[in-house]
Amino acid sequence: MEPMSFWVGFNVFILALLVLDLVVLNKSDKEVSFKQSLLWVAFWSVIALMFNAWVYTVKGPEKAFEFLTGYVIEWSLSVDNLFVFIVIFSYFKVPKQYEYRVLFWGILGALILRGAFIVAGVAIFQMFTWMIYVFGGILLFTGVKMFFSGDDDDPSFDDNLLVRVCRKIFPITEDYHGKHFMVKQAGRWFATPLLLVLIVVDFTDLIFAVDSIPAVLAISKDSFIVYTSNVFAILGLRSLYFALSGMMNLFKYLKYGLAVILSFVGIKMLGSEFFHIPTVYALLVVLGVLAISILLSLNASNKESVK
Repeated sequence: MEPMSFWVGFNVFILALLVLDLVVLNKSDKEVSFKQSLLWVAFWSVIALMFNAWVYTVKGPEKAFEFLTGYVIEWSLSVDNLFVFIVIFSYFKVPKQYEYRVLFWGILGALILRGAFIVAGVAIFQMFTWMIYVFGGILLFTGVKMFFSGDDDDPSFDDNLLVRVCRKIFPITEDYHGKHFMVKQAGRWFATPLLLVLIVVDFTDLIFAVDSIPAVLAISKDSFIVYTSNVFAILGLRSLYFALSGMMNLFKYLKYGLAVILSFVGIKMLGSEFFHIPTVYALLVVLGVLAISILLSLNASNKESVK
């Protein structure tokens, strides 16, 4: 069990970087360029690797491998979030210059929600060891379902329950009001569509966490390792969104790679009592599947462009 200073220090460090990001470097609410997004992806990746080196020094090589594997798994499984975020922003017609602000505040919500999810998940595993088979079954089922699902299974928000509940709880303006989430009109506060989008993004992230967090818990039962690997992964993915939002159609086989990873982790959890897969081998499997699915996707895209 890590001392509270580890948790406080880590979260203060991340929040300081996020404040620097929003208040100093991106305070003008302009559309994020491809080059800028790649620089931020590189920045968060380097920070994550530096943190991994710290874990290696303080907690040893096994914990460092657990962090790295959890980080890669979370990265790969959360790529699906990017597809859904594109659909959300497109459906609600979010102005490009405000997508960054929504994802920034969405990250803060994810830190809280995922933190609570992870602590609860670790506690459940410790109290009820049989739950590993429940989570393993869920992951295997999700992986198989994802593999055989159609390409047109995009989420729809026409009759979304969350959207309908939000509209009943508080009044929402018809139009956007710049970067504001709330506006005051005729002495009354109204939510703007930007706040509705933020709520939908955070709720969607929590739904994805139902799959991805148990997958990382299959690698490590250390809540600090699971939490920090999750945080670094979603921070990097937020930046990756702006780099890939216009190129998602290039990765047509990535979905199948993610399905295989989910199924592999599910089988690992279900068979944990009968066989042990070392963390380093699990990491190699995840990286290998990712690499193969990306290469197949790029090769297919190149063939289609030649035709």
